[in-house]
Amino acid sequence: MSIGNLVIVGASGHGKVIADIARLNGYEEIVFLDDDTSIHTCAGYPVIGKTNDYGKVKSDNFRNAKAADVVIAIGNCTIRETIQQRFEQHGFPIATLVHPQAVVAESAELGAGTVVMAGAVVNPFARLGKGCIVNTCASVDHDCVVADYVHVAVGAHLCGTVSVGAHTWIGAGAVVSNNVSVCADCMIGAGAVVVKDVEKAGTYVGVPAGKITYSLKMSEIEEDIQNWENLKKEYNEK
Repeated sequence: MSIGNLVIVGASGHGKVIADIARLNGYEEIVFLDDDTSIHTCAGYPVIGKTNDYGKVKSDNFRNAKAADVVIAIGNCTIRETIQQRFEQHGFPIATLVHPQAVVAESAELGAGTVVMAGAVVNPFARLGKGCIVNTCASVDHDCVVADYVHVAVGAHLCGTVSVGAHTWIGAGAVVSNNVSVCADCMIGAGAVVVKDVEKAGTYVGVPAGKITYSLKMSEIEEDIQNWENLKKEYNEK
């Protein structure tokens, strides 16, 4: 069944995945916008203009003369937010896409522009904000609250009643334990295991996850190592 047209902003690998989800959802005509003028097609679909070519989204640019939905296929959360807000301000409908082989509970809430990839699971009463990405085989368990423009990367898992602040990236294969909160503007490294609340923005890696700083001062490096060792000891004693 056809459900109209879709404009995907961002002709990238991520855009290719979103285009396939859109096709499986029955979008009749799919096109891309991208600021790289050297790109003319993406996943076999035409790139028809730049990201600010709002006129290209109008119905008279499509063969079926139907209006188009818009989805932002850009991994950087800040850029994704900025572009989505621009299209919202111009009055364009923002699509929410779920792969047919994903599982999303009836009671779960997905904000505008959120995309759920193949094999992903969003369990009952989870709430996701605008422009989130739940990537391939990732999971968001019951009663989680995920703020706007969060990326739960491939194979990452949020256990029950987890809270994640805006613009945070949960890296591939990372796990956030149940009842844990992660603040906004964090990068949780691939494979990290978060077992306690993260209250300061930054990059967290390891098992258990600890904050790292980018400094050449030996005293600060030694402090980071000691903090990580303390976290590891605390984790092993539980």
